[in-house]
Amino acid sequence: MRTELEDISEVEYRQLRLERVVLVSVWTSGTQEDADNAMAELKLLAETAGSEVLEALVQRRSQPDPATYIGRGKVEEVADVVRATGADTVICDGELQPAQLRNLEDRIKVKVVDRTALILDIFASHAKSAEGKAQVELAQLQYLKQRLRGWGGNLSRQAGGRAAGGAGIGGRGPGETKLETDRRRIHHRIAQLRRRLREMDVTREGKRAERRRNRVPSVAIVGYTNAGKSSLLNRLTGAGVLVEDALFATLDPTTRRTETRDGRVFTLTDTVGFVRHLPHDLVEAFRSTLEESTTADLLLHVVDASDPDPEGQIAAVRQVLAEIGASDVPELLVCNKADRADATTLLALRAGHPGCVVVSARTGHGLEELADAVEARLPNPEVWVETLIPYSRGDLMDRIHRTGTIETLEHTGEGTKVRARVHPGLAEELGEYGV
Repeated sequence: MRTELEDISEVEYRQLRLERVVLVSVWTSGTQEDADNAMAELKLLAETAGSEVLEALVQRRSQPDPATYIGRGKVEEVADVVRATGADTVICDGELQPAQLRNLEDRIKVKVVDRTALILDIFASHAKSAEGKAQVELAQLQYLKQRLRGWGGNLSRQAGGRAAGGAGIGGRGPGETKLETDRRRIHHRIAQLRRRLREMDVTREGKRAERRRNRVPSVAIVGYTNAGKSSLLNRLTGAGVLVEDALFATLDPTTRRTETRDGRVFTLTDTVGFVRHLPHDLVEAFRSTLEESTTADLLLHVVDASDPDPEGQIAAVRQVLAEIGASDVPELLVCNKADRADATTLLALRAGHPGCVVVSARTGHGLEELADAVEARLPNPEVWVETLIPYSRGDLMDRIHRTGTIETLEHTGEGTKVRARVHPGLAEELGEYGV
């Protein structure tokens, strides 16, 4: 979004309007349908960032041009389209090198943004918590520090009084250039943000340790952005999390406690959505948040069954999970938005992924089947015990209900007689009340 200033008589007002953009993509592999899906996703990303898409251009090449990303003829075509439409910005579907950015801006004469900068901009506009804002700023600075040369020639001037004229204190000799000063400040700010995120991670780790100590199983909801993860969390727990039909609406993980039908307590965590070619700097910055997935007992992998390419979503999410070390965590595939999906697509998903559960978070279809599947896959306590617990030890009964599986329960004059399966630590505490 940008603000345009105009004067009318003596009153200055701001007219807010959408940034007008042209999309550019290089099609290097895959089918025409793959290229169309990639361009449709780029259009959604651009609109989420607050822009009006005027035109989209695709070039078929074996690999991007090392100097300008697209070929020389296509650069001239893009420049003509920009002039004809009055576009403000060109968005490229790829991560551009600093030289490619600079060359394109010099030839097209408008701002050029790559896919990575676009995603970072969306994250920056959606971050709400202190941790989310710090993570996004860290990713943006890591991206920017490699591209300082690509943002204008003024960054190479020397600092000092009248340095440009070769005079003044600090203007003689090599000195420190403006570029070096900016780079030093960025490194200093990155160190500050990493220190702050480590402090925040101590709190998050403390909560994880508390859940581990109480033997509370954890389930993390992962999946492609806008697949319906927050809607599913709300349906399963009544969490009241913000739900929007927008990309990256959730950046801050939300954890809610719920229980199975047999009374076992577990936690459900809604995590940040993934996307194809998720920027590496973003994965690094959000590593502490994404660790909720690596430490979970079960991953609910939510896929939008109504998307034109659900298999591409599944592959993209599993690639990011492998990057953060969560590929070995047990996974339950959940095909969401069944009310809007094509029947043929649902059949193909069921055939390609045996054991997947088809649901609709909007209508509630399939949620009972999902609850049964989650309950069956949660880790079960290991030790059978038969105890007679005095009524004065209600705390022990509470822990059996929360973390164990009760087979029989009988109230007697001396206390509560229980046969249950519990974890070894609790079984040891119950030893003195064994029958």
